[in-house]
Amino acid sequence: MILLISDLHLEQERPDISRAFLHFLESRASEAEALYILGDFFEVWIGDDAISPFQRSIAQALRRLSDSGTRIYLMHGNRDFMIGQAFCREAGCTLLRDPSLVELGGEQVLLMHGDSLCTQDAAYMRLRRWLRNPLSLFILRNLPLASRRKLARKLRNESRAQTRMKASDIVDVTPEEVPRIMAAHGVRTLIHGHTHRPAIHPLQVAGQPARRIVLGDWDSQGWALQVDDQNWQLAPFSLS
Repeated sequence: MILLISDLHLEQERPDISRAFLHFLESRASEAEALYILGDFFEVWIGDDAISPFQRSIAQALRRLSDSGTRIYLMHGNRDFMIGQAFCREAGCTLLRDPSLVELGGEQVLLMHGDSLCTQDAAYMRLRRWLRNPLSLFILRNLPLASRRKLARKLRNESRAQTRMKASDIVDVTPEEVPRIMAAHGVRTLIHGHTHRPAIHPLQVAGQPARRIVLGDWDSQGWALQVDDQNWQLAPFSLS
């Protein structure tokens, strides 16, 4: 069994989600061969050197799962793209590139966070290119902690305000981008998060049947995709 989750947005201010995640690790995930976390694992991450006691407790829980034999893979999201190798070593997980090709259920599958598919949001795509530039990342990681915290708050507040103002199709994936990137990677299944709109979308890629699986966020309930042999099940569950 393999499990895929995304968009937990873990923060100390939401202990209900943290408790549900820790229970998820000790129950379902403990029986899994692998756990994939496809971005926005934390609500904000300003650098491995700024890890808080809360974040360290999450890393320790992941390490316990990893030490028990479950492989853990973590992908950057738009909220936590500054997670680095130091955190991954502490948590016992492997950092995945976005996008990544993996084998699930006997087929090659493309994994993404999903924000790069929202190409109609031109302002966000410009910001994303700047933030993910290696030089920008180097500068950000070497800013004083106080400056990084201030910048993170600013970007977070602006993101929330702009998302409320934008049309729903602007902050969703661009329909034409999905088959394009799937064809470029030669896959018929794409799994991503980011949009908080869980669903399985059938589509055509190069004249062949394909599917886009969107993972749900953890807020009023949790979401996980479970892959077991040929059975793929995307389902919510209670956080209580």
